[in-house]
Amino acid sequence: MKIKFDEQQYQLDAIKSITDIFEGQPVKVSNFTVSMGNIVGQELTELGIGNKLELSDAELLENVQKIQVRNHLKKSTDIQDRNFTVEMETGTGKTYVYTRTIFELNKLYGFSKFIIVVPSVAIREGVYKSFQMTEEHFAELYPGQHCHYFKYDSSKLEQVREFATSTNIEVMIINIDAFKKSFDDPEKENKANLIHRERDSMNGKRPIQFIQETNPIVIIDEPQSVDNTDKAKEAIASLNPLCKLRYSATHRETYNLMYKLDPVDAYEKKLVKKIEVLSVNSDEDYNDPYIKLISVSNKNGYKATVEIDEKKKNGTVKRVKKEINPNTKNDLYLLSGERDLYKGYVVEGIDCYPGNESVEFTNGKVLRLGEVIGGMDDDLLKRYQIREAIRTHLDKELRLVHKGIKVLTLFFIDKVENYRIYPKGQPWQKGKYAKMFEEEYEKLINLPKYQSLWKEDQYIVNRNAEEVHNGYFSQDKKGQFKDSRMNKDGSLRSNKDDESTFELIMKEKEKLLSFDTPLRFIFSHSALKEGWDNPNVFQICTLVETKDTFTKRQKIGRGLRLAVNQEGKRQYDEDVNILTVIANESYQEFAETLQKEMEEETGVKFGYLEEHSFATITKVDEETGQESAIGYDQSAQIFAYLLKENYVTKQGKVKDTLKEALVKETFEVPAEFEEIKEDIENIIRRSIKKLPVFNKKDEVTIKLNKEVLLGDDFKQLWDQIKYKTTYSVDLDVETLKKRCIEEIKKLEPFKARKIKRENAILKVEHSGVSGEGQTMRVYEALEEKRRLPDILRYLQEQTHLKRRTLVEILIGSERLNEFEKNPQAFMEAVMKVINREKKKLIVDGIKYERIGDHHYYQQSLFENKELVGYMKANAVEVSKNKSVYDYIRYDSNTERAFAEKLNNDEDVKLFVKLPSSFVIDTPLGNYNPDWAILMEKEGVEKLYFVVETKGSTDQEDLRLKEDGKIQCGRKHFEALQTEVEYKLADSYDMLKESI
Repeated sequence: MKIKFDEQQYQLDAIKSITDIFEGQPVKVSNFTVSMGNIVGQELTELGIGNKLELSDAELLENVQKIQVRNHLKKSTDIQDRNFTVEMETGTGKTYVYTRTIFELNKLYGFSKFIIVVPSVAIREGVYKSFQMTEEHFAELYPGQHCHYFKYDSSKLEQVREFATSTNIEVMIINIDAFKKSFDDPEKENKANLIHRERDSMNGKRPIQFIQETNPIVIIDEPQSVDNTDKAKEAIASLNPLCKLRYSATHRETYNLMYKLDPVDAYEKKLVKKIEVLSVNSDEDYNDPYIKLISVSNKNGYKATVEIDEKKKNGTVKRVKKEINPNTKNDLYLLSGERDLYKGYVVEGIDCYPGNESVEFTNGKVLRLGEVIGGMDDDLLKRYQIREAIRTHLDKELRLVHKGIKVLTLFFIDKVENYRIYPKGQPWQKGKYAKMFEEEYEKLINLPKYQSLWKEDQYIVNRNAEEVHNGYFSQDKKGQFKDSRMNKDGSLRSNKDDESTFELIMKEKEKLLSFDTPLRFIFSHSALKEGWDNPNVFQICTLVETKDTFTKRQKIGRGLRLAVNQEGKRQYDEDVNILTVIANESYQEFAETLQKEMEEETGVKFGYLEEHSFATITKVDEETGQESAIGYDQSAQIFAYLLKENYVTKQGKVKDTLKEALVKETFEVPAEFEEIKEDIENIIRRSIKKLPVFNKKDEVTIKLNKEVLLGDDFKQLWDQIKYKTTYSVDLDVETLKKRCIEEIKKLEPFKARKIKRENAILKVEHSGVSGEGQTMRVYEALEEKRRLPDILRYLQEQTHLKRRTLVEILIGSERLNEFEKNPQAFMEAVMKVINREKKKLIVDGIKYERIGDHHYYQQSLFENKELVGYMKANAVEVSKNKSVYDYIRYDSNTERAFAEKLNNDEDVKLFVKLPSSFVIDTPLGNYNPDWAILMEKEGVEKLYFVVETKGSTDQEDLRLKEDGKIQCGRKHFEALQTEVEYKLADSYDMLKESI
């Protein structure tokens, strides 16, 4: 089985945000485009073939700022040593994005030498596996662009010479530890990494010299873990990079942020799985002395924070946190309100040594960080976690097996002996978790509810409990599982044994997705958390006895990717993509901690607005009629207004006064922003929304009401809207030429390459030689003769217009003389104008026609789907016989309010939220309207409507695209020639007023 890769717009945007940095670099039109004797983008050096950049830093910075304005990010003021940052949430295809960026940079500019620097063995293996999996996909997309990729291995240094001398795309994947030791100290030659030592086989040269001559583009995967020390930064600089491209979900430093897809965007756009938390924790019964060690500290004296049960003055008992120390606050009997259960629990000592944090009591009891005395027996709690993980797994299999989707569950443990025991001189035995798993699995799989999985479906051919689970752990030379070692911060201290485990996990990634493999439950060491990233992990459960070093982000990160079916196709159905975390804490605690981690790691602030928050809002220019984003400066004006009105703090935190003004509808904006007031309100509402983490206990299965589906009212409504159409486009070429010529004439002047002239006075002092600038001037290099690419061929490929039409547009624009100054910038600007005007005209000239009486959507669209919703979060109950489902699942507050009013309105006889598979074909992509409604007017006349709720459309979608699809929707329903009316409304009241 092979995973298939789809083209996703957000990924293409991320790629373009990097490739456009080099706009103006000579374009590579064929595989070997020669410029002044060299292959474009390449340079012949003494030791091989290297990348060649022909743009100045000033030109690069200009490009960077253009991209940042386009992506509504803060503009850079400095090129920052050519570091460029892309921020993408875990699970959204970061590795795919930078791999495809490599091919695009080669295709556009001829760059051919790339080094991917990774922080760990796990990520190195993951990147290598990703290159293997995408090899066929990229060979189809980029025919003739051969890519040779390899893992750097110090025992195979001849690969470095091949890397330097090859004319193909060369990609080296290297771990930072392989080249950061003593690389510039000849006295430590024997301690330096081999890459920095002179080699006889390389004519006395050091391997690093071959790399330096190639001037590689360095891609840093997870820079917060790669170049987080001065030594690591020096090591990367020693590669002599042309530039550094930095990719992560959690950057510590964001140099030149070029593209940003934060966790909230990823969840809202459904690019990753929904998160649901299943809490498994015991009730507080206060019958035992309960003590949990929360934290220890030795700042200003030794102290610790514990959780205990305290008797209040009114006699009730509450669980509270208390600070204790060995001197004054040391007797838990007194601190608990003199509860007899705590007699003897007097603090004797507090240990703050990392890894050994604990509190010792005079009765000999020792409590380690995160441990509990007096709670439910830990093994019993772990058994319940295992049971609920298996139950959730089997429930998902009942829903997903028919869709060809394999379900995997991942258990992380911190001691191998809990899964497998190796008594000396005897065969291995099952550990306590393996035994618990098999006992609980046997009980559950034989319940009547799950028997269809192995009787009728025969999905589980082998239901033997021993065969469905296995462990992925490091192994010693005898093949016995062993614990992986961890650093103090919880990261892996890897060795060769761990490397072999990662190779196994990666090799078996696709095998695990197949129904042919009986393995469905996987146990792994918590230190190996980085290596796991399988798209069909649907449940994650951590069974750790000591301090849980997993952050919530790391837990969910192992299962965030969208699932794939048996054909390897990615699934986009949100009822499929639900990740369940089995947690031993409350749902609220989990959600709050996850949110806090996201704020700390990604800079996303929940309940905050920033100066650039409103930059994506679009406005119509009254003179030209064109729409464009208001941008950073006007967004900052709106933010300043909110600050002045005391709606936000200086840091941007939204105050209660602003929330109240929105609820009471008293919120006002300055006159110049009146037309976008609704957009401003939507962004404020979005900023105060919490991250959507669902509570498993609120889950409802949304059931089909067959009585309604087969009833007369639904049949009448469906007969009005079910027919399919086809469209044709009448493109008025003369109008297109006229509009393109007008718009090209309005473009900013194109300038030649700049020459900067600067003079400075040099100062020679003990501290060194420094310069103080006096004057600086910039000139255009008008005399420079640039190689002129085939502009007509380029525009033909990018716009699909005839050469003759393109010639007439170019001549009519009267701007061709500027083509010589900056050929690449000119071609791209013209291409963008033509494509934009073409898109507008296509929608204007579209005609829909009903295909006939036999092409229509079947009512079975509603039958084939079992939906999942969460009360209080995204589901509202519907009155009996008012809709085809007993709950309506909504995507926004606008939709929820709309559904509630439809449900309560006596005039509405029937309403449905149209399923995502009910789509209208448009040249701008598929369009899925929101609602179909049957109303009665004065109890007699029946009215049929298809309604689009404006408030539910994504603010960040391009307005042109959004309006175009709505226009196409209207024309489609007109072409049906039935009684249905298409309506656009931002509230239910607006709809009722229009009837």
